[in-house]
Amino acid sequence: MNARLNVPADRTHEAPRSHTLGAVHGVAVAEDHISDDLAAPGDPGATIPAAEEQISFRARIGAHIKIMRLDHSIKNIFVLPGIIVPLSLLRIPLSISLLERIVVGLIATTLIASSNYVINELLDAPFDRLHPAKKCRPAAMRLVSIPAVYVQWISLMIAGMVTASMISVAFAVTGAGLWIMGCVYNIPPLRSKDVAYLDVLSESINNPLRMLLGWYMVTSVLTPPVSLLLSYWMIGCYFMALKRFSEFREIGTKQLAGKYRESFKYYSEQTLLGSVTFYAAISMLFFGAFIMRYHLELIFAFPLVALMMATYFNMAFEPHSAAQHPEKLYKKTWLMIEAGMTAIAIIALLYLRLPFMERMFAPTLPPVHIPGLY
Repeated sequence: MNARLNVPADRTHEAPRSHTLGAVHGVAVAEDHISDDLAAPGDPGATIPAAEEQISFRARIGAHIKIMRLDHSIKNIFVLPGIIVPLSLLRIPLSISLLERIVVGLIATTLIASSNYVINELLDAPFDRLHPAKKCRPAAMRLVSIPAVYVQWISLMIAGMVTASMISVAFAVTGAGLWIMGCVYNIPPLRSKDVAYLDVLSESINNPLRMLLGWYMVTSVLTPPVSLLLSYWMIGCYFMALKRFSEFREIGTKQLAGKYRESFKYYSEQTLLGSVTFYAAISMLFFGAFIMRYHLELIFAFPLVALMMATYFNMAFEPHSAAQHPEKLYKKTWLMIEAGMTAIAIIALLYLRLPFMERMFAPTLPPVHIPGLY
């Protein structure tokens, strides 16, 4: 699939060397960033921490389960707005059959996402060895069987698509889109994750896709407003750009960051923060458009949305920030409190109608007649 995956077999028999000041392709690297036993792919001096023959069957199975990243299933929370909005706007009542569809839909989403995580883990392994934390991932430590990983990748996709087909055609097509975007993001020659800005845009498209998945769990009659989908896409870009910023900042040097992730060669802290501002502004523009067109009462939730975004922004500057690991965000107490308050406010406001809001924001200027215009 990719020449970068080919690591000479004799490396697996080398003992790990001491953590001294080393070099990665001629770039001096301090001990606290990366040791010379985790050198870049293709470096004849690189070693692999684990020898394949020393891995037990049980450890191998555990590694294959781990690369599915089932702990990342918390990201299915991005499906919830797609469920809540049509339930409120269309006044669809809860029922046993609807709850069953939601459960089946979440299982399908998890399987498809896990398929994407599996191929991501495999193709990123040579580069994860250059990352201070990701070097401990199973594929980076050569704890998995490469042929078995490919079988696992395809099997999870098939299982996910079969499960998705139990919901509806629209849901299955959206699930296929989620899987295809995972391929675009990870697999050469496309591999959009290596292209600056496109990496954020292509990975964050999973946000509106997840919203669509949630929507089609509830109904296939209507589709979400474009303004809402665009807002959801851009807020995903906002979070993802902050993740990139936090990673770039923690790695410490542009040269080393570029060895770990190709797109980092074209980023700087300044350009990443500039993109964060852009994504936030565009997201709120389309969120405002959705509010004005469909539900004015949601204006009252905006301060909570802004507070949560500000908290996340500040968090990206923390050492070993949770912004780099979204699956661990539940450990950030204040962020979870703010997210909970925001979710409760939005849900309540979606079911609330305040007629005075329409009068307050209705146009008050009389129509202006310009001679010769009509």
